[in-house]
Amino acid sequence: MKTIGIISLKGGVGKTSVVSSLGSAIAGFGKKVLLIDGNFSAGNLGLHLNVIKPEITIHNILNGTANAKNAICKLADFDIIPSSVSNKININPLKLKNKISSLKKKYDVIIIDSSPSLNEETLAVMLASDELLVVTTPDYPTLSTTIKSIQLAKKRGISIDGLIINKVHNKNFELSLKELENTAEIPVMAVLPYDINVLKALSKSVPFTNYKPKSKAGLEYKKLAGTLIGENCEPVRLKKLLKWVNPKKQEINREIFYQRVFR
Repeated sequence: MKTIGIISLKGGVGKTSVVSSLGSAIAGFGKKVLLIDGNFSAGNLGLHLNVIKPEITIHNILNGTANAKNAICKLADFDIIPSSVSNKININPLKLKNKISSLKKKYDVIIIDSSPSLNEETLAVMLASDELLVVTTPDYPTLSTTIKSIQLAKKRGISIDGLIINKVHNKNFELSLKELENTAEIPVMAVLPYDINVLKALSKSVPFTNYKPKSKAGLEYKKLAGTLIGENCEPVRLKKLLKWVNPKKQEINREIFYQRVFR
């Protein structure tokens, strides 16, 4: 069982959509998945999934007025613990790790969304996670905040396992994978092309990977999901991959991660 934190210090990069889509993709492998909204100040993971007015939220868990198991909302593919939209409950975010520890034996994977700010909420998600992925877009302002995320993690002795590059248009004005990796010093684990269907899926309150599973982004999610849970669905192994002409960097990085963690 593992807990994966999804972080970014800049809004608008699609972090919450990544959380729901990755959760759905992992559940597609037959795994029991729980999503937790760790954006305590402005949570909207529930809104992405049509969990509008939950009676019990992560806030109730953190302030001790409810047990973690009682806050779980069961959806078709996975479970979710939403955040309070009204946010009128005083909490200590740094209690997150201890408060959700009882759930780890019940799920194969827990994925935690986070705040897009450099604050205790983001730190709480970092400390509660076994693995961390940073969502970024290929532009300089977002890369700058990505570096801040990495620096915060390093100060706490926390390692970040990879970058998820989202909303990629494949235009020459965007930063290249090489520029992103060299600057952040973190491997790129997935490259998700911009797809208008992400917004269409959001309008229907379903994960993108359910709405368009065979799209380029949908298949990329599936490959990332398989790598993270040890069910690598890449078409070839590393020895063959290295014989390719210009193999995709994220495919090599996923294979290296798979070999390091599961072999």
